[in-house]
Amino acid sequence: MKFLKLSMILDLLQEMLWKLGFDGVEIHGAHGYLPDPFMKDEVKDRTDKYGGSLENCCRFPLELVEAVVNEIGADKVGIRLYPFGHHGQTGDSNPAALGLYMVESLNKCTLLHFHMVEPRIRATGEMCECPHSLAPVRKAFNGTFIAVGGYVQEDGNNAVAERAELVAFGIWFLANPDLPKRFAVNAPLNKYNRETFYNPEPVIGYTDYPFLEDVSYEA
Repeated sequence: MKFLKLSMILDLLQEMLWKLGFDGVEIHGAHGYLPDPFMKDEVKDRTDKYGGSLENCCRFPLELVEAVVNEIGADKVGIRLYPFGHHGQTGDSNPAALGLYMVESLNKCTLLHFHMVEPRIRATGEMCECPHSLAPVRKAFNGTFIAVGGYVQEDGNNAVAERAELVAFGIWFLANPDLPKRFAVNAPLNKYNRETFYNPEPVIGYTDYPFLEDVSYEA
């Protein structure tokens, strides 16, 4: 196993931006990736400065953001978080408070955007009934807020109207490479096949979904 020091990661970011032409980076702090379990108290048993209190649990992801911002500038940095998620048993006893603390702390950085997963999304990607909302987090954040959560056209529009400037589409864009066109003409959507997600072999379910003009639908 090869471990990367933070300095090496920052060097890779510089290469992505200046040599490869990327416009910016989004720190992935959701779905069980490294910053995620650091924040969640149901999986943390550290007793040093990175464990215990909410402030300590959030210390590492905030330090990571600060390091990246100092390296490439806040106007090129966004972050994605999922306080309500339980990927890899990384749950939190008070996800609403966690989300608000991170937002209020990140307001000091003037990031390009804050990207958060809807509370209704389970670890499996399926939707469920949930009493929580992204509205308090959106209200607290001073910048551009992006919401994601299995949206189709109607509830995506509702999210923009109620709790976000932008919405992200993942699985529906994967299954519908011409998703904006389908929304524009109110066309049916290809159904995604979750069994093909993340499978290295066989390579199916990534670039082989049909475009609208390649199929015919009954009216």
